[in-house]
Amino acid sequence: MAERSTAAVDVADNSGDEPLTAQADKATTDGAAQTENTAEGETPETGPERQRAEPSIAPPELHSGHKLARRYRLEECVTRLDGFSSWRAVDEKLRRAVGVHLLPADHPRARSVLAAARSAALLGDPRFVQVLDAVEENDLVYVVHEWLPDATELTAVLALGPMEPHDAYHLVDQLSQAMTAAHREGLAHLRLTPGAVLRTSSGQYRIRGLAVNAALRGITTDRPQRADTEAIGALLYAALTHRWPYESNAYGLSGLPKGIGLLPPDQVRAGVHRGLSELAMRALVNEGATASRQEPPCTTPEELAKAVASMPRIRPPEPAFASPPDYQRTTYQQGVYGRPPRPGVMTTQAIPTPPAPLESRTGKVLKWGVAALLIAALGLGSWQVADRLIDHGKERVDPGTTQSETGNKNEGANPLPETGKPITIESARDFDPFGQDRSEKPAGIQKSFDGDRSTYWNTDGYRGKSDFGGLKAGVGLILDLGKVQPIGTVDVSFLGGTTSVELRAASESAGSEPDTFEEYAKVAEGSGTNVSLKPGKPLKSRYVLVWLTNLPSTGEGDFRGKVSEIKITT
Repeated sequence: MAERSTAAVDVADNSGDEPLTAQADKATTDGAAQTENTAEGETPETGPERQRAEPSIAPPELHSGHKLARRYRLEECVTRLDGFSSWRAVDEKLRRAVGVHLLPADHPRARSVLAAARSAALLGDPRFVQVLDAVEENDLVYVVHEWLPDATELTAVLALGPMEPHDAYHLVDQLSQAMTAAHREGLAHLRLTPGAVLRTSSGQYRIRGLAVNAALRGITTDRPQRADTEAIGALLYAALTHRWPYESNAYGLSGLPKGIGLLPPDQVRAGVHRGLSELAMRALVNEGATASRQEPPCTTPEELAKAVASMPRIRPPEPAFASPPDYQRTTYQQGVYGRPPRPGVMTTQAIPTPPAPLESRTGKVLKWGVAALLIAALGLGSWQVADRLIDHGKERVDPGTTQSETGNKNEGANPLPETGKPITIESARDFDPFGQDRSEKPAGIQKSFDGDRSTYWNTDGYRGKSDFGGLKAGVGLILDLGKVQPIGTVDVSFLGGTTSVELRAASESAGSEPDTFEEYAKVAEGSGTNVSLKPGKPLKSRYVLVWLTNLPSTGEGDFRGKVSEIKITT
């Protein structure tokens, strides 16, 4: 089994564009590929797919607010590496968000990037993120593409756990068909990672970076169809097992144990759909694994699409309905004609009852006498209850007593305090008191408390150590609750792996939001992916600080925190 080498350098991230990763890929020759991290700056060995070694070129020195063609205003740099940079921008003419790749016109890959962008723009397939413009101007080459702020990266979807068989089926079906159409036009992707696949709110998948991502990084291969097919197989494998199908960790997923080879998905995790498991192995070109099942490997996207089409359609799970109440069996007397009804058969026919015995005159008198006494007792009791209620009402609201005075009396009853009530987060901002610019990814703050666990706010990427590379004590989010309130629990959910976090709060008497770290006292701490932080004693505050102190590995040589949801209750 051939190996694939990877050199990764992450600088920042944005859910609307690729992670800031420079990756040199080497495609497989025969068998399944393996991903292993190489040292920073190391050039992968030669192979059918490789990144050409070129001198380091500084990316153009641009800044937020710069305009291209007096139309595209740069907003935020999301990638800066290997001589090019990628930006989130605004098309001021059409008033929409766009993405822009920038590199110097004399960059060794400038010609190939322009050619790839123009070829991808001609495809016009809605299953791909569209290239809108490709221009060489003022010693710059830039490629403008669609920006889908409401779509979710497959990386975030996979972080939530394995997919249902129906969802995994749609993933491999849509990706294989899309790449089949691209290869018919002579276009390959060569970098089809979870970050290159977006899921829209309608459940459709769209692929970004067709041909362009590989051109930006100088990735080539002699067998592009096989490389893209294997990449789809890796995504399907991850969707079924929540594991990356190689020995190294990647994209927030754990790799397979070393030394055991590539196991079929249904041997990695119980309950995996057998047909999808075999399909993933066929796409990963593991010929030894597929031989026992008498299925040939799929070496092109078209072969994979046909294999998907030949499978029995996987239906979505049945919607869950509330179970009806238990049937209350009616008690019947003996069945018709003196025979009991058969078991399980309800008798609906009227059953005659035997006539009641004749009553004596004395019995009738006693019966009516008892009935009269009961009626009199009920009437007397009702009158007494009504009279008591009227008197009680007079005590509560005497003539001349105002409504506000009545409310004060009720307050003296000491009602039980209400607990577990959600507290609305009015606003939030990033907090980086130990950083150089005192800012940490302010653009995605709202995603940390928008009620959607698939979206997230993330930190920058830090290399070397999980404690922010040893550069700082941490970063966090300051939450403004609008007013001083009692705080019972702060629940924080993370994506990407175990994250350490502290809960800090400003003083109850703070008249405005504190801007120094020392003004926030630590009241709780924890670690995990779903952390419940409870203060050790009663706490009231308006300003709460969720402070990250240790970050999970991305599997690509750096560490990054992702806060997907924060909920605060009393």
